[in-house]
Amino acid sequence: MKKLTLVAPCHFGVESVLKREILNLGYNIIKVEDGRVTFEGDSLAVCRANVFLRTAERIMIQVDRVHAVTYDQLFEAVKAMEWEKYIPEDGKFWVKKASTIKSRLFSPSDIQRIVKKAIVERLKTKYHMDWFSETGAEYPIRVFFYKDEAIIALDTTGDSLHKRGYRKYTSKAPISETLAAALIMLTPWKKDRILIDPFCGCGTFPIEAAMIAADIAPGINREFTAENWTNIIPKKNWYEAINEADGKINDEIDVDIQGYDIDDEMIAFSRKNAQSAGVEHLIHFQTRPVEKLSHSKKYGFIITNPPYGERLEEKAALKSLYTQIGERYKALDNWSAFIITSYENAERDMGIKATKNRKIYNGMLKTYFYQFMGAKPPKRKVKED
Repeated sequence: MKKLTLVAPCHFGVESVLKREILNLGYNIIKVEDGRVTFEGDSLAVCRANVFLRTAERIMIQVDRVHAVTYDQLFEAVKAMEWEKYIPEDGKFWVKKASTIKSRLFSPSDIQRIVKKAIVERLKTKYHMDWFSETGAEYPIRVFFYKDEAIIALDTTGDSLHKRGYRKYTSKAPISETLAAALIMLTPWKKDRILIDPFCGCGTFPIEAAMIAADIAPGINREFTAENWTNIIPKKNWYEAINEADGKINDEIDVDIQGYDIDDEMIAFSRKNAQSAGVEHLIHFQTRPVEKLSHSKKYGFIITNPPYGERLEEKAALKSLYTQIGERYKALDNWSAFIITSYENAERDMGIKATKNRKIYNGMLKTYFYQFMGAKPPKRKVKED
């Protein structure tokens, strides 16, 4: 199969997790940049990456990378690209999004207009047509400018990969599915260890953990734009990827994953979302305030996204809230805690110094991923025959 250059954007700060995922799928990494991993694959890789990657936001086919500091340079560079290899005569194509950082071409709308015009001019000469019906499959294009270098790419995904399809009921400010999965994968948690989210909201952390434990591919129950690109990706590739995903599922496992929230409605939402994800039997949800957080066993994990206090009236309650979190965590026996928050006094109010503090961008919001590492459980003795 023809080799393609594929680009997978992700949240800033979790590139290492996405890189590991791509390597585990068997593909070679070309480049790791802030918020993006570029790798090599074929048409089947497009399908497998969309279906299996938990931490990518979307999968794009890179048509080319170009350097441009004027719109004339951009126009000529895009016009020189072999668009006829990707977009058929009846294809519907448009520049869905353009972004630009630290570049002399700073107007996204102008970039969109120039790129579209250049593609039209290229296809006019190749297809000997002056007008395109654009009645066929959709081929959305994305342009990313950084320091005068642009990635020009076709978006194979459509709706962002964080839209797994299970989260039909949401809380006020839910963490995205892709970021939740990335944060879980940044921890040493494994499915044989206890996991509790005491601020579970609509259930994202417990559900993503259960899907990881049961090896349920995040994209197994959704659709992708490139499913209609039969000129680039044979339909059989999508069937292969889904069949592979089906074959990996093992949801008859014994796990201890729990989600608590003080709000009855959020617990009801969590249960419905877990049911949609097919993991309701793997998670115990319960209405419970954080001050009643406890567990009799050792070596468990807290992974949570507590309130940030973005509104002034909420900020006043944060000190006592984080003090409670610290008190309940210290009462647990050799547990580890992983907390994402934008609240800068979290460590002080919890009364514990984090083992590690990682900066993560949740959209445009700078947050901190505090990691409080507990003791490792003793290694289990191997039984002799």
